Amino acid sequence: MEAKEKEKGLEVDGVVTQALANTRFRVTLDTGHQVIAHVAGRMRKNFIRIVPGDRVKVELSPYDLTRGRITYRER
Repeated sequence: MEAKEKEKGLEVDGVVTQALANTRFRVTLDTGHQVIAHVAGRMRKNFIRIVPGDRVKVELSPYDLTRGRITYRER
């Protein structure tokens, strides 16, 4: 039997609008929706700072479209 690959999230762009506690952020997506997103471990490891106003890529969970993970900050 083949090993089932983990479900991939939906990758969307957005703008950070508010910084919340515990490295979480409120992000307004380009579609107009708002989600709560946390910083990916790789970004935290490399000390990449995120502030309100930054454009980011967010990977949304396929199970809960109101939560996601910030995977990239655009310069």
